[in-house]
Amino acid sequence: MRTSILAVALALCAAALLAPATHAQASRKATVKITSPKRGATVSGPVKVTLQATGVQIVPATVERSGTGHHHLFVDHDLTSVNDTIPKGSPGIIHLGRGQTEFVLDSLKPGPHRVIAVIADWRHIPLNPLVADTVTFTVK
Repeated sequence: MRTSILAVALALCAAALLAPATHAQASRKATVKITSPKRGATVSGPVKVTLQATGVQIVPATVERSGTGHHHLFVDHDLTSVNDTIPKGSPGIIHLGRGQTEFVLDSLKPGPHRVIAVIADWRHIPLNPLVADTVTFTVK
């Protein structure tokens, strides 16, 4: 009985010690994918952008924890410096600060468009290394 209690206690201690390394490791392997619209697709408006992240937990921007982040969309807008805060209030840059994984673009005009998804931390600084994905599509 004492042996099994000791084994459980050691396992819990080991898990607690390894947990921070797991979060740091997860952020190095983080990815984001724009699952909708599809690359090269021709779509009708409004356009629903759907995002899928792996290796990082998507949370509201107010969460200050390693291994987490939130989405930003650059719509027909070039990326800002990856070492700086993503600006707020800039046309074409959308902050999904409540932890959303979807957003509807309801004002795109007909023609070609580009969306870049970027995951940033609570300070709105892109994760390092950069976690981003790009799709181009056409609105009818």
